[in-house]
Amino acid sequence: MSGDGTTDDDPVQTAVWRLRSRACWADAAALLPADGAAPALQRAALLVERCLYTERGWAEAEDALRTAEALAHTDDERGAAACERGQLAYTATLHGVRDRADEARAALGRAAALLPPGSRGRALLDFRRGLVAENLTRSPQAARAAYRRAHASAGAHADALLLSFTWRHLAGLALRDGELAEARHGFAESLRIREELGYLVGTAPALVSLADTEEEPEASRLREEARRLFRLLGGVPTWLARQLAPPAPGVATA
Repeated sequence: MSGDGTTDDDPVQTAVWRLRSRACWADAAALLPADGAAPALQRAALLVERCLYTERGWAEAEDALRTAEALAHTDDERGAAACERGQLAYTATLHGVRDRADEARAALGRAAALLPPGSRGRALLDFRRGLVAENLTRSPQAARAAYRRAHASAGAHADALLLSFTWRHLAGLALRDGELAEARHGFAESLRIREELGYLVGTAPALVSLADTEEEPEASRLREEARRLFRLLGGVPTWLARQLAPPAPGVATA
């Protein structure tokens, strides 16, 4: 969920980004070099992200993560691998595959001990600790604090993609608290960034979230655009299907 990969001087990373943003994580991972800690970590991150969006590919993600952990030698590398381990455990718990909440918290705790404050990796770690706080331990105050730390750090590191996630999740907490204008602003910022980056796989969820803060007919227009993208990507993200299901005949939509 971090970095946009669109570097003009690195055609491989640009190709990886384009495939990733179009929900082709396995194809993106196949472009990476076969050896080295950095490619192994990136491969693991891609395949862990695939699990979040598709609810499949768990074994491949585990294999890639074990390889990344074995190749990690510096504190930054070990911290990044622990962060991905925590994200995979969180994702499995979130999707009901298996309760790995304790593993997620422990792995993110290891990452916190390894990644220095203010680092780019720490920004992603703070965001993921916010996810655990919000969705597993049901602690919105702790989640908000973690998201704000991640938001500030992502801005300092010019990590636009991570900013799109922190905007989105801070807006979600604002909406829960009834702060409609704040939520609309955050969701609109998240959508704007994702459209500018071309992060297609994350655009439909951003459209749906913004629709939840808009009046008709704008809300229906946004949801229809989200349905179009959802179909274009073959039903990814899988969890968006429930939110995009058309209303039953005779059910009021306004």
